[in-house]
Amino acid sequence: MKVLMIGGTGLISTAVVEESLHRGIDVFLLNRGKNKANFSRETHRFIADINDEDAVEKVIGQHTFDVIVDFIAFKVEDVKRDYRLFKNKTKQYVFISSASAYQKPLPKLPITEDIPLDNKFWKYSQNKKYCEEFLLQINDPGFNVTIIRPSHTYSNKSLIFQLKSGKHPFTLIDRMLNHKPIIIPDDGLSKWTLTYHKDFAKGFVDVLGNKDTYQNYYHLTSEKVYTWNQIVYSIYDALQIKPHLIYIPTSEILKMFPEFEGELYGDKYEDAIFDNAKIKSVAPNYTSKTEYTSIVKQVISYYLSHKEEQTVDYDFIERYDKLIDNYKEWSHG
Repeated sequence: MKVLMIGGTGLISTAVVEESLHRGIDVFLLNRGKNKANFSRETHRFIADINDEDAVEKVIGQHTFDVIVDFIAFKVEDVKRDYRLFKNKTKQYVFISSASAYQKPLPKLPITEDIPLDNKFWKYSQNKKYCEEFLLQINDPGFNVTIIRPSHTYSNKSLIFQLKSGKHPFTLIDRMLNHKPIIIPDDGLSKWTLTYHKDFAKGFVDVLGNKDTYQNYYHLTSEKVYTWNQIVYSIYDALQIKPHLIYIPTSEILKMFPEFEGELYGDKYEDAIFDNAKIKSVAPNYTSKTEYTSIVKQVISYYLSHKEEQTVDYDFIERYDKLIDNYKEWSHG
């Protein structure tokens, strides 16, 4: 099987590429060549910006593929572009959507695929919904669409918090090492599903070339569920530091960090527990075996042994500390 993957160097996609190579799939990557990833076997490389359609057509030439997967399509313009470029180049197009697109607040648990896509809090999730709607209405028998919705997927380098600096993940580890308080929204008791990227890849690769998945959609998550307290405590345990936590309502957090409304109210605010029966019905290699608590020591070891990763977001910390001070004043006022 010949598969083109657009991107291929991200958290999810590297695991998918490696699993595909392990199964003997002929993998081609299309990206700008700026991020390096080492795999156990050679992949074919096309160097081009996916948004430069002329450049993409030039590097791909006469190649056709059994499957094309786009890991970096986020807006409806992206999937429209992919259809223009690839409608005569592949039998199956796999779109990476997001489980965050489900209706919020959730109408039921566990989460199943019949829940409408209606997340009014997060533009990212709304855009994924619009992408799905466009793809599912194409109705082109030569361009079969499969949609996969990951939830919170992590790797051996993933530090998981609800409120964090995205570009400088070491920021909160630095706080922990200096025994400064870490904020947990609300009471930390909501349940959250975490999926290891290599577990995700097992089920995902089963979808490639699978005609039973054409014109269909699936979320693909693990069945490992933790409270936010458990997640943060596991990081403290890996650091061998006594926890120092402060619980602040989400409504108060958003006064200082309004840009987190989508991630908090639109994703990490309430329980997120998934029923994976639908993906299991088409993915015989689906697995859910890895615990974040067993990976987190590797994560901490990585950051403590790589000085170049030990950067701190001081603007984030200034607002973080101000939020704590304001909340203490408000709650004791």
